[in-house]
Order: sequence, then C-alpha cells, then structure tokens
Amino acid sequence: MLSTPWSRDFGLRVPIVNAPMGGVAGGRLAAAVTAAGGLGMIGMGSVATRELLRTQLQQVRGTFGIGLVDWVMRTEAGLLEDALAARPALLSVSFGTDWSWVAKAHDAGIPAATQVYDGVGAREAADAGVDILVARGAEGGGHGEAKLATLPLLDTVLDAVSVPVLAGGGIASARSLAAVLAAGASGAWVGTRLAACPEALSGDGSRRALIAARATDTAVTRAFDVAQARPWPARFPSRVLTNDFVERWTGNEDALNPQACDELVASIAADDRRIAPVDAGQGVGMIRDDASVADVIDEMCSGAERLLAGWGS
Repeated sequence: MLSTPWSRDFGLRVPIVNAPMGGVAGGRLAAAVTAAGGLGMIGMGSVATRELLRTQLQQVRGTFGIGLVDWVMRTEAGLLEDALAARPALLSVSFGTDWSWVAKAHDAGIPAATQVYDGVGAREAADAGVDILVARGAEGGGHGEAKLATLPLLDTVLDAVSVPVLAGGGIASARSLAAVLAAGASGAWVGTRLAACPEALSGDGSRRALIAARATDTAVTRAFDVAQARPWPARFPSRVLTNDFVERWTGNEDALNPQACDELVASIAADDRRIAPVDAGQGVGMIRDDASVADVIDEMCSGAERLLAGWGS
C-alpha cells in the first residue's frame, strides 16, 4: 500500500488529503475520502456559516478535518469555536496573516495546517507553530497566490522548513502523485479531480464541465469575486474553467455592471456553467469520468505505487 512516514503516523492508509473546497467538499465527500484511506476534509469556503458547518458535520463518518478561510472565519463569529468543538483530526486555515488561531487549535489538541506559496511564507507559518504546510502551486484550482508552479514551490518549501509538507496543485493522476511523493512531499492535497466525483457537492453542470474540459481550459481571475462582492484579497485570485463571463470580465472588473452581476446570480442558480464559475486546476484535463472517490483514490495510489517501484528498480 502506498504510504509515507507522515501518512502512517497520522493513521492514514494512503497519503491523500482532499482540498477543503468551498461548495464542493462537504461531509459526504470527506467521509468517502476517509473511507478510501485518506483524510477527508470539510471545506467551508467564502460563504461559510455556523449552520452550514453543522449541516455538513452530520454527514461525516470516521476521521475528518475542517478547512476554513481566514477572513470568513473572522467575520462569522463562533465558526472557529464550532470547528474546534467538532474535534477534527486537522484544522486548516488559509488566506490570512494572523496566526492566533494556531494556539487555539493546539489548546484543543488539534494539529494545524495552512497553504503557503513561497519559502518566506512557509517559514512564517512554521515559526507560528503550524504543524503541516500545504505547498499549493499556481496550477491549483480555486483561490491562491499564483506565484510558483507546484514542483518549484515544493522544492522551495521543503528546503525552508522541517515540518511535513503536502503538495497541492495539478495532482490528479497516478503520475502527478508519484512525482510529488518522489520529490519529498509527505502527501498530496487533491482538489479538482475529486470535485467531479458523485460524492462532491458539485452540481451536474459543474461535473459535466470538469469532465469535458481540457488541461488548457482554465484561467486565473478575480471577476467572480468582484461581481459577487466577496472581499477576497486581490493577491488571492481564483483559477477556474474559462467561460463567457471569464473572457468578458477578467481584467475589466471595474466595468462590471448590475446587469452582468444579476446574470451571474441567475446562471449560478440555473447551474449554467457558460456563465457561472467552476473552480478547476490544470489537472482538470486528467478527468475523464465521474468515478467514485474510492475508485479515483485507488487508481491514483496503485498507479503511483507501481511507478515508484519501477523507478526504484
């Protein structure tokens, strides 16, 4: 069975953690990832509420983690406390610079994780007591700093810190999993590939779009955040599938008008992905079907194990 020292110490059968994607990684996805041997994460995202967390926690089974967005956690009073009270095996908080939450997690006996984008950020997080770092490369889906691709970033972060490092961004196949493990990652932070699984909260339109997309069909944009008045810091744009809205408004966000914003709201409600956003990383071209979480993780891990064994011989 494919494993690393970190995954074994953490009690996992395979070194896979699902990215806590808001609107995608609910309790059902987390339960399926954990059942497949990894660590399932519930993602709260931009619209997190205490009620949403309670709803998704009802669907988890076994070990699980929780992922929060820093600025959302600070505006939704009680969300951090509820997350800690749920006793997750891991608490991930990203997109902030105030590390006071780390001590609160440790006081509750919960390991802390966060996403990093360069060596400086990695050292700051490790110095603040964060236990596990996620080196999230620019090819990853959803929000993050578009600084370095996954392999150069992983190299930089592994040189900078001594804590376990998970690699995220573009990991959607046996080959990409084998590559980051061979490079020294303690595990993989997998997002886009699992978003197409039936256990994810993705709508049918999103799932079809992910399966149909090519690797070159993504773009980095702030258009959706600006149109929806979500206060994401400008340094954290989102990688999404390119569509009509992206092509029209990326780089032209100041000109967004109420009609365009209303059209976006209606398209999201109708699951019309020609306008509505679909977070996706550059690994999206590796998605060919809506296989279950168990099948995806088994294929990735068994294939990576064969590749690594063959390389060693």
